Amino acid sequence: MNLRTLLCATAFAALIAQPAIAAPPKPQPGDPIKIGGGFSFDPIIEGRLRYEHVDQPTTDADALTMRLRAGGELKHSSGLSLLAEGEGVLAVIDHYNAFPFAITSNQRRTAYSVVADPMTVGLNRLQLQYKSKPFTLTVGRQRINLDDQRWVGSVGWRQDEQTFDAVRAEATVGPISLDGTYSISQRTIFGFDAGPRQAYGGDFIMLGAGAKLGQVNVKGFAYLLDYNEAFFFANSSQTYGARATSSLTLAPKTKLNLAASYASQSSYGTTPFKFAADYIAGEAGLGWKDLTLTAGYEKLGSDGLHAVQTPMATLHKFDGWADLFLTTPAGGIQDYYGGAAIKFPKVKALPGLNAAVTYHQFDSDKGGMHYGNEWDASIGFKIKRLNLLAKYADYKADKFGASTKKLWLQLEFAY
Repeated sequence: MNLRTLLCATAFAALIAQPAIAAPPKPQPGDPIKIGGGFSFDPIIEGRLRYEHVDQPTTDADALTMRLRAGGELKHSSGLSLLAEGEGVLAVIDHYNAFPFAITSNQRRTAYSVVADPMTVGLNRLQLQYKSKPFTLTVGRQRINLDDQRWVGSVGWRQDEQTFDAVRAEATVGPISLDGTYSISQRTIFGFDAGPRQAYGGDFIMLGAGAKLGQVNVKGFAYLLDYNEAFFFANSSQTYGARATSSLTLAPKTKLNLAASYASQSSYGTTPFKFAADYIAGEAGLGWKDLTLTAGYEKLGSDGLHAVQTPMATLHKFDGWADLFLTTPAGGIQDYYGGAAIKFPKVKALPGLNAAVTYHQFDSDKGGMHYGNEWDASIGFKIKRLNLLAKYADYKADKFGASTKKLWLQLEFAY
């Protein structure tokens, strides 16, 4: 073998011994699309198919609804972006009452129990945003979720979510985070067929300031709500409070999560009532490996005639999934609850498999009444881009409302 042949053979052997260069990842549906000139376009494609069954003493309901969202966000490398998103809800099975209030509509079916997912179509979000590391400004119809959504949230559980026509500024100044919003319209979950309850107008101010003190995150907040609609005047209020959260590592794979809130709410603006009441909440969660045990207490206080109200909250997250306490009774609510949640990462056939169960005891703040008890349970998993969920709620009434059982089966996707 001559030298030339030997060098060629050596070079070829070295070439084939090199690791293969990984091919660039194949674009997936919904991935941002680069346009050029610093611009990109991020499409929005989301869907949710859900069956909900309600069983009450005098009525029941069966609802099969499909929600679709579509739109996109045009972004520039300078931090500017424009987002537009439409939303539509179709009732495939409509054996339910879509509205828990009197309204002239063929979706108001009083022979059935309430499932607050009316058929609708409309503009869900349309916002212009500037975003940098220390500062974000968002103008237009937007989704707003503050903290645990106890006071302001998007009501994401319902098919038609809640959004706000607002100006929101968020800033970080050293260790302090600041968040301020002024809104003129609360776009409700009830859609175009809800008459004056499609949206509530007014002057709404939402302020927050937070910082991290050692291992504790603290935040002060103020919510000033002044409604225009006479039938909603009772929800005008001013609320001032603070929230603290912390996560402590007790041992390897063992954490203690803590949260506490206090707020004072009183009359404000157009409300015809004079009232003042307190809000108190505390929760502890002990996590060990894939198991979490939680215990908590929440009080929406009362002065004997009027109770703390949270008309902008994601209410389904609180006081039980059966949704008996969307409006706080005049005597207030005390919710004592405990539960367990577990993940199953070793079940490869069902990625993300998780289950949870929670027990609630509901009592009044004033009047010494036991409202009732509730069990809630859920199980969910993923198959690629599909999220599957089953939920169940069982409320046993004593001195408030009607005994209610609810079942949900849900399939959701997003790109």
